[in-house]
Amino acid sequence: MTADFDPADFDGDSALDTDMAGFDIDPKLRPVRHLPLLVQASGRYNFVRSPRFPMPRALPGAVDRFDDDINALTLYTREELRLDVDGRYPQMTVSGTRAGPLGPVVSWVAALTRTGANHYSGQIWFKDGQVGAIPHTQISLKVTKSLLAAQRKVEATFSGGGAASFVRTYIFSSASFRSAEFEYDTVAGATRVTEIGTHDHPNHPATMASETLSLDTVYRRAGFNVSDAPGNGAIPLGAAGADQRWTDQEMHDAMQIYWSRFADKPQWSLWVLFASLHVQGSSLGGIMFDDIGSNHRQGTAIFTDAFIAHPPAGDADPDAWVRRMRFWTAAHEVGHAFNLAHSWQKSLGTPWIPLADDPEARSFMNYPYAVAGGQAAFFADFDFRFSDPELLFMRHGPERFVQMGNADWFDQHGFSQVALDPNEEFGLTLSVNARDNRLPYLLPPVVEMALVNRSGRPKLASAARLSERAGLTLIISKDGRPARQWSPYSRHCGETLEIILGQGEALYDSVLVGAGRNGWDMAEPGRYTIQAMLVVDGRAVISNPLEVKVEPPESREEERLAQDIFTPEVGQVLAVNGTRGVQSAVDALRAATRMRQHPLARQAAIALAGPLADEYKLLRLCCKNREA
Repeated sequence: MTADFDPADFDGDSALDTDMAGFDIDPKLRPVRHLPLLVQASGRYNFVRSPRFPMPRALPGAVDRFDDDINALTLYTREELRLDVDGRYPQMTVSGTRAGPLGPVVSWVAALTRTGANHYSGQIWFKDGQVGAIPHTQISLKVTKSLLAAQRKVEATFSGGGAASFVRTYIFSSASFRSAEFEYDTVAGATRVTEIGTHDHPNHPATMASETLSLDTVYRRAGFNVSDAPGNGAIPLGAAGADQRWTDQEMHDAMQIYWSRFADKPQWSLWVLFASLHVQGSSLGGIMFDDIGSNHRQGTAIFTDAFIAHPPAGDADPDAWVRRMRFWTAAHEVGHAFNLAHSWQKSLGTPWIPLADDPEARSFMNYPYAVAGGQAAFFADFDFRFSDPELLFMRHGPERFVQMGNADWFDQHGFSQVALDPNEEFGLTLSVNARDNRLPYLLPPVVEMALVNRSGRPKLASAARLSERAGLTLIISKDGRPARQWSPYSRHCGETLEIILGQGEALYDSVLVGAGRNGWDMAEPGRYTIQAMLVVDGRAVISNPLEVKVEPPESREEERLAQDIFTPEVGQVLAVNGTRGVQSAVDALRAATRMRQHPLARQAAIALAGPLADEYKLLRLCCKNREA
């Protein structure tokens, strides 16, 4: 059995796509392996119209139910409904979006119960946006199935909430909930793994089907219409004599240059690059870069010769173990591009609904070696899928939640809402290298972090950089403004290595908190409070609240330079300590070095000099077809 066809994935359209010319009827009766009449209802449905205004007309009497919404609602020109009641991993949910000429207005989600054949009803429990645009609290659905896609539809009745009920008919559009485009490229010397056999390794669930499973199929089963971009293939290294180890600078430049060669593309587009090793060594298996390109596309790198290429001693099938770990790493990093957190981080960050941490989840978003019993226990019970809460998010979460950053939850509760026990054995301190914590305008704020052993005895501690740990949550709050969560440009997926940290000893790191996926969170003059939480041994270590003041500009020159410095390109370049490929950032940093008395000049000079100190890799992309 292969993953190319599965009865749970069948939408009925394929039965009608064959060429009937020259069709010969075979009178022999043969068994039908998959009954094609089991058309599923799940998928995406649309309603589209031109703007119109209500016209007065005589009514025969009092009416409390309309066949259309009325008054201001008639200005909404597009609506989408996502029905999720059958097929693979059904969530018994319906969600939708109302949009006007300028874009989405409101999103909503409802939990469903089956009330009869092709009939469902439920409560609308989540709204985002201009919630007044959909005041209703209940929805009931009548689904019309058909082998002909054009005849499939959903009749939805909105009611409750003190508003007049109305009926809307949505026409079938797609068997998937959303669309995504992947492109896979492989650097010379690396190993690309985009599909595996689910039974290749003897350690697998006894009930799992034996099939060839691809990354595309994993995300199709999650509800996406996945297509592969043209040009997938091998990419030679462009720098003579360059080694196989990649720095963050080189990865950033490779992805930035790549995406700049694209024409404008949809938001759900991802580049997956298979490379050999990161300069950090074999402990780093993957990295995901965010916010590359004008439409917030993402780029992901998988380091195929890292720890994921080293099977445990005595493994029953080492080659299959390596292929499976490379495949898991790729699926895991792509999941981050869809804004999925790790399974043990659901209660942190900016969840669209409160989610419980699940450190034992058998999901692509959990670390196999972090569960009880280690990776052997994980894969013995792993069905190569995402958890139900993750599927609910990917299929039904509003698109704006793809972009993290809003941290209103911190304004109300601080870190007190985190469902983790405090870890009193460690201390976390934040500081800045500035007199009275006053930073000059334009200087990108760098916060020094120290994790101190306060247990009174030596402790085992992770050797990973503090700023690269998945368990770090850092909040920035400007006086009078909602809090923002610092969201780094890249995330690292690495092996857990430990060191012995003596009593009173500390691990140190620094982080550029001023810039990230949200943009420049500290670009404006004013007072800011910065606080962090780090998960250590499953418990929370809360830092001191660090108060910082960003001074106002002292000259017109600073004001003029600000528009060139506070850009996504410069933020990304400073975060990875330099570039050779992003010319606009290089020009801005060179201009900053001419302000010799300003502290920014030194930081800009370091960023410009860094890539010149070593041999540097650039991808040679001229041979690839970049047509949109």
